[in-house]
Amino acid sequence: MLQAIGLTSTPRRDAPPAVNDLTFEAPPGRVTALLGAPGSGRTTALRLMLELDAGRGVAYFRGRPLHRIAHPAREVGVLLGDVPGHPSRTARGQLRMLCAAAGVPATRADEVLEVVGLAGLGDQRLGTLSVGMDRRLGLASALLGDPHTLILDEPADGLSPRENSWLYGLLRAHAAQGGTVLYTTGDPKEAARTADRVVTIGGGRLVADQDVADFARTRLRARVAVRTPHAARLAAVVSREARAAQRSVEVVEEVGGRLTVYGSNCAEIGDTAYRHGVPVHRLADEIGDTGPADPAPGGAERDDAAAALSELPPPIRVRPARGPLRPLRYELRRSLGVRATTMIMAAVLVVSAAMSVLLARTDGTALPRVLAAWPALLPLPPAALGAGLLGALSFGDEFRYPALAAARGTVPRRLGLLLAKLTVTAGFALMLAALAVVGGAQSLRLVYGPDLIEIPSNAFALGASWAGLTVGCAWAGLLAAGVFRVAGAGIAAVLAVPVLVVPLVQKIFAVPSARSVAGLPGRLRELAGWQLPQQADHWILAVARVVAQPVGTALTLSLSALICAYLFTSLRGKARW
Repeated sequence: MLQAIGLTSTPRRDAPPAVNDLTFEAPPGRVTALLGAPGSGRTTALRLMLELDAGRGVAYFRGRPLHRIAHPAREVGVLLGDVPGHPSRTARGQLRMLCAAAGVPATRADEVLEVVGLAGLGDQRLGTLSVGMDRRLGLASALLGDPHTLILDEPADGLSPRENSWLYGLLRAHAAQGGTVLYTTGDPKEAARTADRVVTIGGGRLVADQDVADFARTRLRARVAVRTPHAARLAAVVSREARAAQRSVEVVEEVGGRLTVYGSNCAEIGDTAYRHGVPVHRLADEIGDTGPADPAPGGAERDDAAAALSELPPPIRVRPARGPLRPLRYELRRSLGVRATTMIMAAVLVVSAAMSVLLARTDGTALPRVLAAWPALLPLPPAALGAGLLGALSFGDEFRYPALAAARGTVPRRLGLLLAKLTVTAGFALMLAALAVVGGAQSLRLVYGPDLIEIPSNAFALGASWAGLTVGCAWAGLLAAGVFRVAGAGIAAVLAVPVLVVPLVQKIFAVPSARSVAGLPGRLRELAGWQLPQQADHWILAVARVVAQPVGTALTLSLSALICAYLFTSLRGKARW
């Protein structure tokens, strides 16, 4: 049972609320249509029930509000608008990623693709799907968690009559198994044809809550659609004969030689046209709407009573969506599901190899810079820039193509998802750093021979510095994109480290240091009170030297500031509601 009680949206400025004290029920085992003209508040009502918009009231799904359901995707399947996802991702890849978010096996993706008729199109990109395929994929996303309740906003929008028949057949099959189905529509005839119960709203208020038989009797009436080149003549003849027979017949003339006749049937109109020699090009029985539904009259007293009731229900808070139940699996599928990751890595490796060969032609460039492909003209080497770009896209694509919004709302800031993104981006950054160095060394060996490559004595410290630079850039891009909700901010944060932060650090620490970090491991042993293994000394010294460098210090400061900003925005969003 789906129960919506006192739903009232927050009004904008001086405008009235889009939904005002709306209360209705959608029983299990039946298909319920939420009917209303454009602007009546249908979509806003759904968003209030799903806690996506702020307002007042409460919606119960089998007795529980959505934020108290442990796994919302397994209780409620949602389709609001188009399928949110990267256009380069395949339909199967999108669903498998959502399987990790819903906590269901990846094999569920192929099962729902079979149900919605897309079994042979699982490898097709989202950007190439037609309107009908997109709606089918959206329904597949809603069915992933095997939910009890389906909430769909205009599911038949843009579909052909054949696809409409299939869609509503599937919804009715879900209801026949005991599920609850609620969908919105603006077509009364569609509601009467496909629903078991029709909830009519107008101006954000409840107008009627009826069984489909009562709705058809009170809101729909039969009519005859006629097309003839002599529309005015046939209208006059039909009206004259109706008056003579004392029958209530209404004739409405429309453009293009069309007539709409209420209170008659095809046989009577056809006989009349034949007797008077009027040619008829089209003659068909139809079901017509009686007109737009308005709120029931009641005067100012009714409005005042509704306004008083709207203050009673508890407020609806916009709650952040829950993170994926399997965040690491989700992030891996998100990263590898599009070609951008492999293309960026391939481009970085090619550019790094080419720049290493060019830098080796000059004698003034040190071997570490040659292997890292880092000329003095560039603020960062290609591998670090590529790692920062991968980190920026990790959150930037979430906000631009929000895969998690298929269930509820925007991208969450939950700790599990953040840790998964940090882990995956660090792995890609380390892989990119290692491949760039190996690729540069092999290119130098191929072009100039093996004599050019010599392992330096401080190779361990250089490797730690190189790994810290790439991972730090990846994390800086990721956190900045998460804070500012755009990938461009992540890239800007990465470039700001060498361009802005490093010069500032160099000015602050311009005075030569009189002390060394050589005794740091021993001092840490005294502070901790327990013995560190002797093998850890060179690790601690390597990390200390990396952080003490201007770039290392700048990255540490930037990451610290971004982490604080990320936590601040997360806590502020929670405190607001």
